[in-house]
Amino acid sequence: MIKSELVLKIAEQNPHLYQRDVETLVNAILDTIADALARGDRVELRGFGAFSVKRRDARRGRNPRTGAAVAVSEKAIPVFKTGKEMRQRLNAAGIGESHATASN
Repeated sequence: MIKSELVLKIAEQNPHLYQRDVETLVNAILDTIADALARGDRVELRGFGAFSVKRRDARRGRNPRTGAAVAVSEKAIPVFKTGKEMRQRLNAAGIGESHATASN
């Protein structure tokens, strides 16, 4: 699901709200999460999951095309960990089981 689909879904479920207002709300929520992560904060949405920032140390990498060694700088990457309720909901729905069964 992409952001525009999320906005449409929320607008459908809340016909008393204008779609542009729903889009403003979704953007405000996502911007707030992004701003908190940029400050190094952790964002927890109970029952859904937690967003945090993980640091990757600088390292020596390899250019796959030429094989030459390259320096890769330190990076901060966003990490999402699902909450207990979300994991239970996904497992009850059988999400991902068809892929696991097909590959075995």
